[in-house]
Amino acid sequence: MPMRIAIASDHAALALKSALVAYVREQGHEITDLGPHDESSVDYPDYGYKLAAAIADGSAERGIALCGSGIGISIAVNRNPAARAALVSEPLSAQLAREHNDANVIAMGARLIGVEMAKACVDRFLATEFGGDRHQRRVDKLSNPQNAKESA
Repeated sequence: MPMRIAIASDHAALALKSALVAYVREQGHEITDLGPHDESSVDYPDYGYKLAAAIADGSAERGIALCGSGIGISIAVNRNPAARAALVSEPLSAQLAREHNDANVIAMGARLIGVEMAKACVDRFLATEFGGDRHQRRVDKLSNPQNAKESA
């Protein structure tokens, strides 16, 4: 089933972003490239915030966030309560992020992951449904921390 996907990176992940844009299109999905579009130095939070906004406003169902390590941009994306970004490095973590955490964004580090492994992560991320059930109550707390209670 085709999805609307947004992708964003910083300058360190430009080549990986380009490869994934082409790959996701080949898979039949609609993809919006939020930038950057050249190798000029940029700040990853700006692009993480853009990606999170696309998730929050519904223009994208899922997102792919990329920077050198994947860490910084995932932190930026997660500042928006509508976004749940998970840093992944192999397909199982991408699957579990969807299945258990209802992640709507995956983050990867272009300096740490190869193109083929990144494609495998994207495939698993897009193919996996949220498991719901006992995981739903936990996911609800991720977007509403005031509803969390202490465990003994």
